[in-house]
Amino acid sequence: MKIAVLSRNAKLYSTKRLIEAAEERGHEVKILDVLRCYMNITSSAPSIHYKGENIDDIDAVIPRIGASVTFYGTAVLRQFEMMGVYPLNESVAISRSRDKLRAMQLLSRKGIGMPITGFANKPDDIKDLIKMVGGSPLVIKLLQGTQGIGVVLAETQKAAESVIESFLGLNASVLVQEFIKESGGADIRCLVVGEKVVAAMKRQGAEGEFRSNLHRGGSASLIKITPEERKTAVKAANTMGLNVCGVDILRSNNGPVVMEVNSSPGLEGIENATGKDIAGMIIKFIEMNARKGRTRTKGAH
Repeated sequence: MKIAVLSRNAKLYSTKRLIEAAEERGHEVKILDVLRCYMNITSSAPSIHYKGENIDDIDAVIPRIGASVTFYGTAVLRQFEMMGVYPLNESVAISRSRDKLRAMQLLSRKGIGMPITGFANKPDDIKDLIKMVGGSPLVIKLLQGTQGIGVVLAETQKAAESVIESFLGLNASVLVQEFIKESGGADIRCLVVGEKVVAAMKRQGAEGEFRSNLHRGGSASLIKITPEERKTAVKAANTMGLNVCGVDILRSNNGPVVMEVNSSPGLEGIENATGKDIAGMIIKFIEMNARKGRTRTKGAH
């Protein structure tokens, strides 16, 4: 099988592991920098060109699209889908999960546990917004932030008001969420591959840090998850329509709550913490499911 990996950096751990796993199983792999792909959008024969060459012999595509290039990356992926190439994750599902507000609304519609979340446009409504999510301390998130950037813990009412006011004053869109204190700065990353949680790790924030991202100095360890957590992770993945994703869960007094569904989860932390060959599982999933023209939009809209 000929597999394309849409990745801007061939040296990244996740990209390297996917290439290794695919080649070990006898597949041919092409790395394509998504920003160097350009498209001929036509109804008779849509095509993708890369550095002067027509890319027309790909069976499956693995999108590893960074958050900063979501718009162009999903357009390229959509073009592959139009050409009948099988996508590991579909463009619509990636766009859905990257829009934090839309993702939260979809999770809410499906009755999936999540922190109380508020969204507003005008500074006049800040006091009521804070009250709505249960008061301070609370978490304020920029809609465009990734890897814990643009996430602020406001410990007092006054701090919350001034941070939200500042963001709204800059015309930034923010989500305001209740702070799940009982999670103790730790979350659980569940890695879902095709309707199954294949691995889970606990990510603990560094001392004095409420964000548990490994990029922010957090540590990862093996964890046993409950059947309810497993079910929540799979349901969240299905709601987004993603075949492969990382679902970040907090343990709250009201059961598991989903913080985020990541359509391009890093493999290094979770492979090291669990000792599992997740890249190999992803390639096996593609082998079982890749068919020409097999693209259908799954999940909620």
